[in-house]
Amino acid sequence: MQRQRGLTLLELLVVLAIIGFVTAGVALSLRDGQQTQLENEAQRLMAHLEAARVSARTSGVTLVWRSTENGYTIVRPGNKPFKTEPWLYPTTVVTASTTPVVLGPEPIMARVTFTLSQAGSAPSHTPAVRIGSDGLRPFERLP
Repeated sequence: MQRQRGLTLLELLVVLAIIGFVTAGVALSLRDGQQTQLENEAQRLMAHLEAARVSARTSGVTLVWRSTENGYTIVRPGNKPFKTEPWLYPTTVVTASTTPVVLGPEPIMARVTFTLSQAGSAPSHTPAVRIGSDGLRPFERLP
């Protein structure tokens, strides 16, 4: 009896199915999840708050952070814009423990926390990220 050389159609289909499953798994793992999006937003917000805090200290001018409809703004006295930023992800929602957040020239400010979440998700499944400062230390991720 002569041996067959090559692959059968069944073997070829099995290999293609395995490649398809692996490709789908990799593609799904590379997508940004809600928690990753919130972590990115939190890191960015902390950097901007710290930059504004340092600017307020060095210039001696009080800056005020306010949430806007699709981002946030930091203004100087007289509502002159210092920095206006949109959210990286339009579904981001932020709530602050005090509004507006005053970043003054003094080295100590009032304790403040921010909670970032995603709009449009079911409340029980909505991830949230909390950041804040005790008024003396830099802004950091809270548990």
